[in-house]
Amino acid sequence: MNRQDGPERPYDVVIFGATGFVGELTAEYLLAHAPQGCRWALAGRSREKLERLRERLAALDPARAAGLALVTADAADPAAMRELAESTHVVASTVGPYIWYGEELVAACAEAGTDYTDLTGEPEFVDLMFARYDARARETGARLVHSCGFDSVPHDLGAYLTVRQLPEGVPLRVDGFVQAWGLISGGTLASSLTILGRRPQALAAARERRSHEPQPEGRRVRAPLGTPRFSKETGTWALPLPTLDPTVVQRSAAALERYGPDFRYRHYASVKTLPMALAGPFAVGAVVAAAQVPATRSWLMNRYASGRGPSAERRARSWFRLRFVGEGGGRRALTEITGGDPGYDETAKILAEASLSLALDDLPKTSGQVTPVTAMGDALVERLRAAGITFRVRTVPGR
Repeated sequence: MNRQDGPERPYDVVIFGATGFVGELTAEYLLAHAPQGCRWALAGRSREKLERLRERLAALDPARAAGLALVTADAADPAAMRELAESTHVVASTVGPYIWYGEELVAACAEAGTDYTDLTGEPEFVDLMFARYDARARETGARLVHSCGFDSVPHDLGAYLTVRQLPEGVPLRVDGFVQAWGLISGGTLASSLTILGRRPQALAAARERRSHEPQPEGRRVRAPLGTPRFSKETGTWALPLPTLDPTVVQRSAAALERYGPDFRYRHYASVKTLPMALAGPFAVGAVVAAAQVPATRSWLMNRYASGRGPSAERRARSWFRLRFVGEGGGRRALTEITGGDPGYDETAKILAEASLSLALDDLPKTSGQVTPVTAMGDALVERLRAAGITFRVRTVPGR
């Protein structure tokens, strides 16, 4: 399924929120890597900021930036969102927190049959969008692919590649271990605090999703919260990591029979020392508690304004390493994925490549709210390999 084979539209990809921190990085990446003939544009609320961004891009590459289109649109304006969705094959949104600013664009893309990517790590938003717009997107052919950054593409692809090395038709177990180093931006802080401060709403959204979402027949798929332990496979302490990532892996497994009749995925943060492992839950607990108090939450958000983020020098020192250990049918598979700055440089790269894949690659026919693996799978792996993210996969005898 190649979007360019569909109805003619002015653009292949539009970055919405292009003047934000990650939006600018995504625009810079497309400027350097979008193929000739790809028609892409910058979109946002402020025409003045868009023009300044286009000037900065022109300083980097005058030829490629020449004639780069600008689209002025406000996330709160349904008519503007409809016009934006109808103008392009794919919209890549960096405008968060998505629970506040994301729904009108998802609704417009579902109605217009336009593919959609974003960077959300917000379970409440993803669940509500499924309940409200999955059915319409299936009717129009739109692919709504949330979490197309470090959350959750490498984790989804890592579990997928691990499963592919294991036998078919048998119960499979995969554990993922995350190590990363980097700073956060103001937008990421706002989204994280919003998630932590909306636990009751998130639980309600999850219940609403379950009332609409069919379960795989004759198969069992689980992503339970593991327990803290020492991991011999990685030589680190493993702490359960209750992010959106394991849920995305679970949904890919529910959609694809290749994950077997009984699939379990557990997701961990890897910590090198026991003192760090013991201190981690207390630190997280303190942040969670602070986020429950509206005044404290607002104060924390205001300490680091949206649109700001770590410098290029700091991002150059940031990194991530993901390791996946899979077992089933008497075999074990090990996958490792490594890259640079997870929160921004690599996230912008992943969002751009995912959006280009939806627009330009011949992909399996899917529609509705789908995961990165379900929508793009092997094509996205190859794109990210070519873009410098390292994937290593090997099998060993089972225990």
